[in-house]
Amino acid sequence: MRVHFIAIGGSAMHNLAIALHKKGFHVTGSDDKIFEPSKSRLQNHGLLPVKEGWSPDTISEDLDAVILGMHARSDNPELLKAQKLNLKVYSYPEYLYEQTKNKKRVVIAGSHGKTTITSMLLHVLKETGRKFDFMVGAHIKGFDTMVELSDESDIAVFEGDEYLSSPIDLRPKFLWYKPRIALVTGVAWDHVNVFPTEEEYNHQFELFAQTLEPGGSFIFYQQDPVLQAIAHRHPELNALSYNEVETESFNGETLVVCDERNYVLKIFGHHNFQNLAGALLVAKDLGVTEKDFWESMQYFEGAARRLQVLSENENASVFYDFAHAPSKVKATVAAVKDQYPHRQLLAVVELHTFSSLNREFLPQYEGAMENADEAVVFFDPEVVAHKKLEEVTIKDVEHAFAKKGLKVFTDGDKLHQFLAGKRLENSNLLLMTSGNLAGIDVNALAEEVLS
Repeated sequence: MRVHFIAIGGSAMHNLAIALHKKGFHVTGSDDKIFEPSKSRLQNHGLLPVKEGWSPDTISEDLDAVILGMHARSDNPELLKAQKLNLKVYSYPEYLYEQTKNKKRVVIAGSHGKTTITSMLLHVLKETGRKFDFMVGAHIKGFDTMVELSDESDIAVFEGDEYLSSPIDLRPKFLWYKPRIALVTGVAWDHVNVFPTEEEYNHQFELFAQTLEPGGSFIFYQQDPVLQAIAHRHPELNALSYNEVETESFNGETLVVCDERNYVLKIFGHHNFQNLAGALLVAKDLGVTEKDFWESMQYFEGAARRLQVLSENENASVFYDFAHAPSKVKATVAAVKDQYPHRQLLAVVELHTFSSLNREFLPQYEGAMENADEAVVFFDPEVVAHKKLEEVTIKDVEHAFAKKGLKVFTDGDKLHQFLAGKRLENSNLLLMTSGNLAGIDVNALAEEVLS
């Protein structure tokens, strides 16, 4: 198979390219800009384009497939050439389905927690010796890539994203996968540039539920009213709800008891206890016993940038998290405070996405930082301008978060100076961003504040 990637440098795209290369496909690709770590990883596999930019000459009739990334535009010259030659142009999720359409597909969706639950399942399946294909949105310890496809497995586990499939396919990615088992963690309005109303956003998850294979399982978080309504409106779904696993805390450790045995977990927080409950139901549906599930989960450290510990000592820790949407920020802040109630918590969040920098959406953050003893918000006005959004002011952010004593920074250097001036003593620092936090070296910062 000869496959060409338009916008090969994307996080998901370069992982799929590597997966197909390892499967024996002849893979080529192009992009106008490729950043690390994509650049080095493509280079290591001999897939890095010789030069940056778009070249219609790379598109020829002998290609079996062209895969189009979201970073490209609908008038991309390579895309136009492929369309002129009547080549099959796939979106990223469409091609994943094409490669796994004869397998039992498991899709984990939701506005929050989907990466973590997908990671939990991949960890458990690997620990219990199962063969499986997968796609997940973060790097996981023990896995070389975020995508793997093979001819030997009969299971495919995908993280199901509700964002658009490609510049010429404006449907949510997860509508392509047609799962046998679907899990939805919860629904909280996001991606306002694509779904301008909450109702329109919520409706995508109803459409997703309707893509299940006949007889498939629809697993959802019991306390979410949107998901409750979907299950009620569609009695044909084999719906099964979950809540939260029961845990115990002892000397700062989180324990789960199964068959009179204690299992010590490395993860914490009510949102993760909910994630565990959902992952357990899916694992059971895949034939994993509850005993084997908890045996495996003792060694699960979480996905990258999901309450990742950058540095710690006996009385302080620095956490790094991907949280950016209101529901994610609120859950992550609460998790750290609940786990360490006697430590002061300094929580920092960067507003970086289209939604988070939208003045109409900002009020969704009210109360999101309430559990922090000290709260900081950073945003870059240049990013707001680059996204062609209405100007956001410090007053707008203060009013939206409604957090007493909230500090708002718009200058990355001043933010760095503020954080570097801290010395953690019986306290935790939580850094939350889907961006790069003004380019701050977070590992160096973590060591500095604990010195």
